[in-house]
Amino acid sequence: MNMNPNTGWTLEPGAMTLADLRSVWASHTKLTLAAEAYPVIRASAAAVEKIVAKGDAAYGINTGFGLLAKTRIPDAKLGELQRNLILSHSVGTGDLLSDAVVRLIVLMKIGSLARGFSGVRPVIIDSLIAIYNAGITPAIPAKGSVGASGDLAPLAHMTLAIMGVGQVRVDGKLVDATDALKAAGIEPVVLAAKEGLALINGTQTSTALALHGLFMAERLLEAGVVTGALSLDAAKGSDSPFDARVHEVRGQPGQIATAAMYRELVSGSAIRASHLLGDERVQDPYSLRCQPQVMGAVMDIVKNAARTLLIEANAVTDNPLIFPETGEIISGGNFHAEPVAFAADTLALAIAEIGALSERRIALLIDATLSGLPPFLVRDPGVNSGFMIAHVTAAALASENKSLAHPASVDSLPTSANQEDHVSMATFAARRLDDMAQNTAVIVGIELLAAAQGVDFHRPLTSSAHLEQVHGQLRRKVPFFDTDRFFAPDIEAAKQMVIKGELSASCKELFASLYN
Repeated sequence: MNMNPNTGWTLEPGAMTLADLRSVWASHTKLTLAAEAYPVIRASAAAVEKIVAKGDAAYGINTGFGLLAKTRIPDAKLGELQRNLILSHSVGTGDLLSDAVVRLIVLMKIGSLARGFSGVRPVIIDSLIAIYNAGITPAIPAKGSVGASGDLAPLAHMTLAIMGVGQVRVDGKLVDATDALKAAGIEPVVLAAKEGLALINGTQTSTALALHGLFMAERLLEAGVVTGALSLDAAKGSDSPFDARVHEVRGQPGQIATAAMYRELVSGSAIRASHLLGDERVQDPYSLRCQPQVMGAVMDIVKNAARTLLIEANAVTDNPLIFPETGEIISGGNFHAEPVAFAADTLALAIAEIGALSERRIALLIDATLSGLPPFLVRDPGVNSGFMIAHVTAAALASENKSLAHPASVDSLPTSANQEDHVSMATFAARRLDDMAQNTAVIVGIELLAAAQGVDFHRPLTSSAHLEQVHGQLRRKVPFFDTDRFFAPDIEAAKQMVIKGELSASCKELFASLYN
């Protein structure tokens, strides 16, 4: 997409980048569709009109759906067929998806339909753009899709919004869709042949949820590397395991890249230099020493998932597909979200491992026999419990993530009277990533507090320039833990620093390879 300060984003179908998607995820900016997309859209819609006029049975255009595909629908009822499809498929349940996720869903649906293989009229795409630009967010329940035949239920709820049915969110408040459209000067759409099916077939919901998980994982990876480096200093660990030669001979790209990050993050630390004098330890525990190996593998998984999800974000995933040049309509299975499910499952592994490794470093720091720091990182232990139970919270969340990390894609329940006999479960695979990311953000936040506490015990020695800046950022929000106090607000403040990407703000260039 191209950005114009006056008109916002110009969407070129099939050409969105991850940077575009991150921007839409992070904030609302108005959208226009590239003018050259419209002739292709019109040609696709005209092909559907010809099929209807010819009278031959074509799935999704003048037949029923799923196991009812052999049922021929009279032309006079094709509009009713499409409306009924949306109403009957709006069966979602649970909490509503966030505005950020819904923005991605609507954006990707616009992009997919605008590629001209779905047979919808321009008015359908223009209506989606209109509600997007007006800040009208379809109210989409989070649960109810198995990730095959498309994300039918959630995308049906999306479609209700442009029909003026049900509720939407405006400025964070639920309002009737009819009222919201009227206030914005948007006419409700009346669906024509094929259009309802084109709108609800597709993987946009599972992909949007997976992209949310991806962008959270990127921030967790950055924060996990920064806090891991700070913990290395707090524990007076050795930087020898980060020597470039060690990682070059193995050859894993993520490992090589993250080792370079750690070297830069601890460079110039007086605390690290003091470790060289009189320290009898031969090797550090794995949670310190093997950080490049673990976090490098995490980086590789995150980047692989990003490649898959970028392809999917630009994809045409409804069914059947219209090929206007030949007038052919072809039924396939692009709505099956297995690529998204696999990407989400691997992201779950990455998010879980970031938290698992961080939890181990917290355990190390509070153990005086391993860290050389005061027990539980507090003066006068016994009277004060210090970080004892904060670590318990981290352990609880790390354990919870282990259960959540079980792959969702290995499960399948047949639906639609066994017509849809293998499904991806991609929507749950992607949806659970937010819970995992929230858990890991708390764990890494607790490690940040613990590592900063450890560094404070080494004063007047200082850490590196990068890490001192991170330490200062934290201390402006959370003071040194001198005696026991109400700890939960400190943990929440540190968690928010992780989620908002604040820990890497001063050294963003170090993480450039993550986004290549």
